[in-house]
Amino acid sequence: MNDDLALNALSAIANETRLKILKRLVKAAPNAMSAGELAEHVEATPSKVSFHLSALEDVGFISSSREHRKINYTVNFQSLGALLNYLLVDCCADNEVVRNCCIQSKNCC
Repeated sequence: MNDDLALNALSAIANETRLKILKRLVKAAPNAMSAGELAEHVEATPSKVSFHLSALEDVGFISSSREHRKINYTVNFQSLGALLNYLLVDCCADNEVVRNCCIQSKNCC
């Protein structure tokens, strides 16, 4: 991952609705969810959720698949992992303190 991709990915999750959607899809994994189901969870209209889903899909955090007229969404853990790896290794130079915080997050910050 390069700086531009990381900035786009961080920008995509720097929104309350998109972060809620992503967290919900992570919890639902490996199961998929429709835009309507996600809209209920984040208390937004399906059209608003579709807008946010598009932003998350553009950076690769989620994938969609069509089932008849319904579009289902799933989280892409590889893409999320690539961003986390970039932050830990590239940005933080694999700093031991930061790495330990990732492993034992309750003891940090």
